[in-house]
Amino acid sequence: MKLIIGLGNPGKPYEHTRHNIGFDVIDALADKWSAPLNQMKFNGMYATVHRPEGKVILLKPLTYMNLSGESVRPLMDYFDVAVEDIIVIYDDLDLETGKLRLRQKGSAGGHNGIKSLIQHLGTQEFNRIRIGVNRPPAGMKVADYVLAKFSAEEQSIVHTAIDKCVDAVEAALTKPFLDVMNQFNA
Repeated sequence: MKLIIGLGNPGKPYEHTRHNIGFDVIDALADKWSAPLNQMKFNGMYATVHRPEGKVILLKPLTYMNLSGESVRPLMDYFDVAVEDIIVIYDDLDLETGKLRLRQKGSAGGHNGIKSLIQHLGTQEFNRIRIGVNRPPAGMKVADYVLAKFSAEEQSIVHTAIDKCVDAVEAALTKPFLDVMNQFNA
């Protein structure tokens, strides 16, 4: 069983903001797989999908970004999902908008959602797909920037990145994550 986690904040004001790109990827997977996120439990919204490759859970934690681990850990325990079988998708300020970077481990790098996951999982070693959202312009606060929507010019880049992320997740269902990293980080 695989668990695909998209990080974001719940609620209308946060929809399609830079910080919610993980939620946008989960929505794209749910649409593609005809799997509505209609289960509410573990402080999250999720769907259980039966695919030819096996069972997959798509999860959007509803705890707000900074407490994401409070949703992920109980769901992992309940469904007996191993840490090596999760993929976490989230925004990254240190990558240019739309650029993907896949990793198998690493620090939180200042990302509070990842900090919460590391705290609740007890490890930094889990698969992740970071999607670049770029740094804020000079004088703009980071919080204001990540909670803002993408500009009109960024929209097509972001849609392409979401599609590419969906492809990476699907590849990871049948290949070792290291192979998927080599394919998508190229």
